Amino acid sequence: MGNNSSIPHPQWNCELVIVLAEPQIEGNIGAVARCLRNFGLHELRILRHEGAFSDETRNRAKHAQDVLDDCQIHDDWQSCFEDINLVIGTSGKREVGDKVQFRHFLLPTELGERLSEVQGKVAIVFGPEGMGLTQEELRACDLLLTIPTWEGYPILNLSHTVAIVCYEWFQTLLPKVGHDSALPKTVHTERLLDPELKREIRRRAEEIANASTKRDDQKVSAADTLSRVILRGMPTDDEAHNLLGLLDAATKAMLEDE
Repeated sequence: MGNNSSIPHPQWNCELVIVLAEPQIEGNIGAVARCLRNFGLHELRILRHEGAFSDETRNRAKHAQDVLDDCQIHDDWQSCFEDINLVIGTSGKREVGDKVQFRHFLLPTELGERLSEVQGKVAIVFGPEGMGLTQEELRACDLLLTIPTWEGYPILNLSHTVAIVCYEWFQTLLPKVGHDSALPKTVHTERLLDPELKREIRRRAEEIANASTKRDDQKVSAADTLSRVILRGMPTDDEAHNLLGLLDAATKAMLEDE
C-alpha cells in the first residue's frame, strides 16, 4: 500500500511544470513532490533555494524521491521561465473595487477547458508561505489563478494548494467519454505561444503604454492590462506576429502625433 505502481505515466498535450518560489518550509517541498507524483506529474522547479533537500523534505516526499532528484533549482525568474510558453501565477489575495490591479483570475476548474487542446510548456507558480508572490512577480505572469475559498480565511497551505491545482489539472483533462481509460486524451491541435513571442508582446505593450498620454504612474498598469488581455486569449504564433505588427504601428502613430 502506498507504493508506486508500474503503469505508464499519463500523457497530456501540455507539459505542466510546478514552480515553488522561495518556499520557507522544507516539509512542504516534499509534500509538493508527493502531490506531483499522485497526479502523474513530474517536473518541479524551485526559485531561490540552496538545492540540498533536508531529511524532512525527503521523508514527506515518500515515494516521489525522483521528483526531488530531478528538480531544477534556479536563482532568478528569467532563467526559470526561459523555456516556458505560458506562466500562470497563483494568489489567494483578493482585491475589491473597480480599480484593482490583479482581477483577471482563472479558477482551477478552468485549466482543462483552456489548455486541453493546446501543446506547449505551462508553468504554475506558487509563492512562499505566508507571503505569496510579490506584485512584481504576479505582473510577470501571463495568467493568474486563484482557488475560491472562504473570505474569512482565504489562504491555503502551500502543499494543499498544489494538490488542488494538480487534481483539477488531472481531472479536467481526463477523457470525456468512456470509463475504461484512466489517461488524459492526447489529441494534438494548436501549440502555445513561443516564449520569445510572449516576451515581445510584453515589450510592445510597454512601448505603447509609454507612448500614451497617461501619467507615468498609470503606464505600468496599462501595459500589464494590455499584455494580459492579449495573452489570456492564448494566441498562436501567427496571430501573435499579426498583433505585434498592429502594436508597432499603433505606437509609431501615437509618437508621430506628439
